[in-house]
Amino acid sequence: MSEVIALQRFRRPEAGEVFSAGSVANVPADTVMVVRSTDPRPTDARAAESAVFFDRREFNLILNLYARMVGQGEWRDYAIGHDRESCSFAVFRRTADGALYRIVKTPKLARKQGAFSIVAQGGRIVRRGRDLAVMLRFFEPKREATL
Repeated sequence: MSEVIALQRFRRPEAGEVFSAGSVANVPADTVMVVRSTDPRPTDARAAESAVFFDRREFNLILNLYARMVGQGEWRDYAIGHDRESCSFAVFRRTADGALYRIVKTPKLARKQGAFSIVAQGGRIVRRGRDLAVMLRFFEPKREATL
């Protein structure tokens, strides 16, 4: 639902020209109607602003890890999801299987437990933290000490 609230010209007035409110029938062709929405639902622009997603640095760290693991033959597919409260990057061994791991960013938890978490296949949280680079070391191969 919407209603027309004003008529405005989007060109500069010429010398001596005065804008006046007139009837809609006398409106010149270069006049544009301004419409106000009466729909209470948020617009797509406001929803997109409030949605959480990885920033460029975080996303590059994740994709570099993903490329290494694909090269080793461990992972084969990924999926990205996001909403207002969190975003996740899920990795799969095979497309038909469930996600092996999900890397989740939840900014609301940044001060309490850290914004990032790694969730294993059964939904168990394997690791939480504030720094994504440190969190992603979980996926590096374990080196055994030799004496």
